[in-house]
Amino acid sequence: MSRNIVLDANWTWKQRDETVNSVFDDNDGWKTAQTSPSEIHVELLKAGLIPDPYVGFNEHKVQWIGKVEWLYQCSFEFVRQENEAHALLEFLGLDTLCDVYLNGKKILVTDNMFQTHIVPLDIPSLKAQNTLLLHFKSAQLLAKKLEKEMGKVRAGSTNLGDPSRVYVRKAQYDWRWDWGPELMTCGPYRPITLKAFAARIEQVNTHAILSKEDLPSLSIDVTLSGNPVVSSLHISLLDSNNTLLKEQVVPAEIAVLHDVISWNLANLVEPWWPVGYGAPNLYTVTILLLDAAGHTLDSHSRRIGFRRVALIQEPLEEADQHGTGTTFLFEVNGVRMFMGGSNWVPADNLLTTITPERYRSWLTLLRDGNQNMVRLWGGGVYEPDVFYETCDELGILVWQDFQFACGVYPAHDSFVASVRKEAEDNIKRLRHHPSIALFCGNNEDYQMVLQWGDVKDFPAIKIYEEVLPKVVEDLTGPQPIPYHRGSPYGGKGWDTADPTIGDVHVWDIWGGRERPYQDYAQLGGRFVSEFGIPGHPDMKTIEYWMDDAPKEQWHPQSALMAQHCRAGSFERRFAILMNEAFRVTEDLETYVYNTQLLQAEAVGYAYQVWRRKWAGRGKEYTAGVLVWQMNDCWPVTSWAIADYFLRPKPVYYVIARQLAPITVGIMRTVHKSRDNDRPAQYYDFSTFRSYGATLDVWGTSASLIAHSATLEIHCVDLLTAWTHTETHPITLLPNQATELLSIPCPGPPNHLAAPNPTGDDLFTTTYSVVVAARLRDPETGEVLARFADWPQPFRFIEPRVLREPGLVLDVLRGEEATVTVRAERPIKGLVLSSVEDVRWSDNAIDVMPGDTQVIMARGLGEGTIDVAFLRKETRSR
Repeated sequence: MSRNIVLDANWTWKQRDETVNSVFDDNDGWKTAQTSPSEIHVELLKAGLIPDPYVGFNEHKVQWIGKVEWLYQCSFEFVRQENEAHALLEFLGLDTLCDVYLNGKKILVTDNMFQTHIVPLDIPSLKAQNTLLLHFKSAQLLAKKLEKEMGKVRAGSTNLGDPSRVYVRKAQYDWRWDWGPELMTCGPYRPITLKAFAARIEQVNTHAILSKEDLPSLSIDVTLSGNPVVSSLHISLLDSNNTLLKEQVVPAEIAVLHDVISWNLANLVEPWWPVGYGAPNLYTVTILLLDAAGHTLDSHSRRIGFRRVALIQEPLEEADQHGTGTTFLFEVNGVRMFMGGSNWVPADNLLTTITPERYRSWLTLLRDGNQNMVRLWGGGVYEPDVFYETCDELGILVWQDFQFACGVYPAHDSFVASVRKEAEDNIKRLRHHPSIALFCGNNEDYQMVLQWGDVKDFPAIKIYEEVLPKVVEDLTGPQPIPYHRGSPYGGKGWDTADPTIGDVHVWDIWGGRERPYQDYAQLGGRFVSEFGIPGHPDMKTIEYWMDDAPKEQWHPQSALMAQHCRAGSFERRFAILMNEAFRVTEDLETYVYNTQLLQAEAVGYAYQVWRRKWAGRGKEYTAGVLVWQMNDCWPVTSWAIADYFLRPKPVYYVIARQLAPITVGIMRTVHKSRDNDRPAQYYDFSTFRSYGATLDVWGTSASLIAHSATLEIHCVDLLTAWTHTETHPITLLPNQATELLSIPCPGPPNHLAAPNPTGDDLFTTTYSVVVAARLRDPETGEVLARFADWPQPFRFIEPRVLREPGLVLDVLRGEEATVTVRAERPIKGLVLSSVEDVRWSDNAIDVMPGDTQVIMARGLGEGTIDVAFLRKETRSR
């Protein structure tokens, strides 16, 4: 049987003494490695030689690490066993510039952290005691050297790392990004394995096909290496219960076997489905390589799923506000699906600290938030196998960027060759995963070239339009995985801002023209693959990075708070949106809450109005929305919807409600007294001189069948005791949005209304009315969806109006506590929290009188519950 010896012990490390001529003479100062795989920052931190770079200003104290060289050394035993005629070393990831020596002989030179390296060894070169030496050089210094040789190019902006990064195939976010620190680490960050064998299975390509007629089949290509002593392959297929479904023994007389088996699996297997559409059914393929006597020489096992995925770009039947153009939608197993999800950045700057459990926690959080797609952004890394395996299990579709982001990358021969191998290595590793829905050439490279307007040469077009699509096509047949040149991309002359073709990134709200978030309804496109609003993380996360900071740093505009917010011009951009919506405050906790509510309101609004544009066959005007971003790589204020410690922000729960199988939405359109009066962001509270408003109510359904429901409208005036209720029977059309109701917004009659601030009774009485909509099952009475539309801006709501809403929490404790929430008056943005990290089934809710809501709280135990809401922003019990 072949042997896989993982070299995960007996590692030591040291800083390279550059005054010593040879790395083999650099003998002083070796320290025992605490981790394997390893990164130098982790080792230095565990050895107590550097402070935590995620705390305070410590990031700036560790910049020297990326400018020097580092050595790693591993000693390992090898005793050759009978019939082991061959050996190799497999390196799954070396970050980044590394010379590799085995027993004093250089066997490998690497300059691309995204490649897998297989180094054949002569068995006689392996001794009873062996030494593997890794010499890591500075990627930072090489980048500047190459920049000097080849020229300085445009790459991002001042907060997107040094432009020289484009010349080196190292994770681009390591150079700093607008949500992450500059930590130029290095090391053997993925496993190194010694393999010894007589013969082995070198490569397997499984083609799990679901035909257009929904008939499943499986064919397999196998590549063998080693001595030609093999006799056969035993191939088996098992279900999730390890029940054998099919097996076959086939001869294995040549090295490359195409279609070694070709099985019709009708009535034996079920399709793999994404979140919300069915079970993510997985099956295990096992291949045994047998000798003539039937002994196992090698084995290979992997999980597969049967599905077909297509990217549909076809003409729309009718025009929307943007015109006609084409769709940009994903069809899985013949079903057109609205994609709701988020963008993924690496979950840590120190990749070796991300455990399989942590990956699972992140992706489970995503799945539990009703998200069915995650986009792996092009400035990070190709994640390890466990990431994609977990996506397979959870039913999460993956949009996989190739690793290029926000820059003018070169395309000289050696660079293109390195990228081609990088692409081949990762496509071969990932192509069998049913979760992989798209490969994408880059992040924002086309867009930035267009925005800059002064880039004369864009050489990487060769990579995005020739190299990568050819590799994807060649390696992912016979049911190719779709390829998209870049994100965003589309339109005439690759106009990346064209809302009628391809995908778009919508940044005119936070950045760009800095428009009000209510303009999301006028923006968007056929597929919104990036947009977002930042929000501060949980106060416990802020307390982590503040550590023992002096009292004067504990305010929103302190230097230490700015150290942990990298968004460009964030003070000015926050101020615009925050000052429009909220009253100015210098209290840190109030400010944090307000940023979180702003993020939740703005992003939730975007999901709501864009999902409304999933309007049925031929009218799929917006077919997907992916928020920037799901996660963080360190404790920071960013666009993330859950912070570094997996603590969801309020926006996470709002998105989950907007992506539920059934939703209800409200749009309030104010009738102005003059056409040029207040813009949309001054919603109703400030339009005292308006003549009322119109309510448009719609519902969405992900179900493939129609649903009957009862629509309830409940209006409550914040300034008086006036209320209003009405009900309507409705039908939700399958797999689309359905317009349900368009009525004048109810308001109290003049004789009951609070005096209009203008003193003129001719104008509206609706400016202080909260309108709530619920969808109920007409038979069971179950609430299927709810939404509350509040008059805005919130800064006009007087504290006395909301401060004492008669909130009651009834807590039934157990392994998972049940929290029943009710109130006598409307509550905006009720956030429940605890000293402990509690998993809430829902949070950041709007509460209406007479509408009891139940929230499950895992991990609460005997802990108390703190509450915060609009006009009571600091936590209280």
